[in-house]
Amino acid sequence: MNAVLLAVIGWVSFFLGYRFYSKFIAKRIYRLSSQAETPAHTYEDGVDYVPTHPFVLWGHHFTSVAGAAPIVGPAIAVIWGWLPAFLWVILGTVFIGGVHDFGALWASVRNQGRSIGALTEEVVGKRARSLFMIVIFLLLLMVNAVFAVVIADLFVEYGSSVLPAWSAIAVAVVIGYLLYRRGVGLLFPSLGGLTVLYFMVYLGDIAPVLELGATQWILILFAYAFIASLLPVWLLLQPRDFINSLQLFIGLGLLYLGVLFANPEVVAPAFNRNVPADAPPIIPLLFVTIACGAISGFHGLVSSGTSAKQLNQETDSRFVGYLGAVGEGSLALATILATTAGFASFADWQEVYQSFGESGVGAFVEGGATLINQGLGLPITFATTLLAVIAVLFASTTLDTSVRLQRFIIQEWGQIYQIAPLTNRYLSTALAIFSCLLLAFGAGGTDGTGGMTIWPLFGTTNQLLAALTLLVISVLLVKLARSYWYTLIPLVFVLLMTVFALLLQLAEFWIDGDYFLLFLDILILIAAVWVILESALVFNRARKEAQTESSPH
Repeated sequence: MNAVLLAVIGWVSFFLGYRFYSKFIAKRIYRLSSQAETPAHTYEDGVDYVPTHPFVLWGHHFTSVAGAAPIVGPAIAVIWGWLPAFLWVILGTVFIGGVHDFGALWASVRNQGRSIGALTEEVVGKRARSLFMIVIFLLLLMVNAVFAVVIADLFVEYGSSVLPAWSAIAVAVVIGYLLYRRGVGLLFPSLGGLTVLYFMVYLGDIAPVLELGATQWILILFAYAFIASLLPVWLLLQPRDFINSLQLFIGLGLLYLGVLFANPEVVAPAFNRNVPADAPPIIPLLFVTIACGAISGFHGLVSSGTSAKQLNQETDSRFVGYLGAVGEGSLALATILATTAGFASFADWQEVYQSFGESGVGAFVEGGATLINQGLGLPITFATTLLAVIAVLFASTTLDTSVRLQRFIIQEWGQIYQIAPLTNRYLSTALAIFSCLLLAFGAGGTDGTGGMTIWPLFGTTNQLLAALTLLVISVLLVKLARSYWYTLIPLVFVLLMTVFALLLQLAEFWIDGDYFLLFLDILILIAAVWVILESALVFNRARKEAQTESSPH
């Protein structure tokens, strides 16, 4: 298979999905209105609730939801062959992930910008809400603890990425000041910021590297996350994510141009019939290994957590939510191309994919750098730095947003259970960071890798959250007497695959004698089943009420 043909099929599918399917969902199902006042205006406070230009918000949303997962997941999943990963990324993005992200944003905006967990109380009930929010907090804890390790490892392995990655913070603060305090338009700050960032990539490639160990980087990253999640969104979060999104967009463009001009063949098999012995079965694990890049529960948290509080108009939610998912799908597609066509031969590819889970960001960086080098003639070291910076920026923007979301969850607990100190943003942020450090160093020892201990549960917990978010959206649609099949069918598929994967993991943990993960797996399964049963009851009741109201008397 030619890689260019694969890229064209993928991009045409994404275009048609956004142009037609998302428009249909916006008009007929969610019924967006430009007259509806958004929480960003109703509760504007200059810190978390800030009406935002849709391009800027798309940049924040896209880079926050992406993280490193749409790189790591597909890079691992191609071990089963390129075709299953390709089909799941395309179909998952167009028919499931886009509708999910768009729907979570719409549901939150229509309900005072509340998170999908808090929204569960109104749609389903208090008990379901409490269980749902526990699952959410656990997922955020995994994301923060693990992404800190991923970024720290990238800084250690690709030291040339350190300077450009940290310089993005200074560039973002300047852009935020120019946009929101000086009233400067988007164009010139964007061009100036990009120029500085790419100059820093060049300097990072030739300048001496600040050599620190992974543990030191983890501590620095959490200190940074504490400060960043307290700053007003306009000062750092929004401009940083926006300028990052432009840089990442250009980086992806270079990668796709590299594919176009290099015109490589995909050396990996369509279906790998000689998978390593430690590889799990493709069904259901494909659908939890590739989460971001198809559908991911974390996206619902970002949509209903930070993005909903910054949406200027309800009609912007299609552009921000659905197109954000398409952006992530394009990153996952680029990863599939880099990790299947970025090798000289099948033997070279097979040498990297000798064991399940070992390939990841490294395969993306090395394979992608080769394609850019072959297609565009850029030096291999520069291309490697560029792609390593992309991976770092994606992961670090997710870390920023995820700590802020953890703070929101703790503050919502303070409001729900009337514990006033928890509503304080400084204390709630400190508790969020403390919980991350406790996991990182309590379970991982002095190297701070405790997040990796519970990482095997991330995929299933994340997809479970996606299914539960679709369930809440479906119940909401039933209560509004609207068609719910466009969220219910994806919900059933994702839920079946996830519960199947959870049961497989349960047996694996039992056989391996890993009772800590076994306990967490059972806890997540019970919480999920409980929420599903309560939601199903509410769903059926609302459906019957809607039928009764619509039937002639």
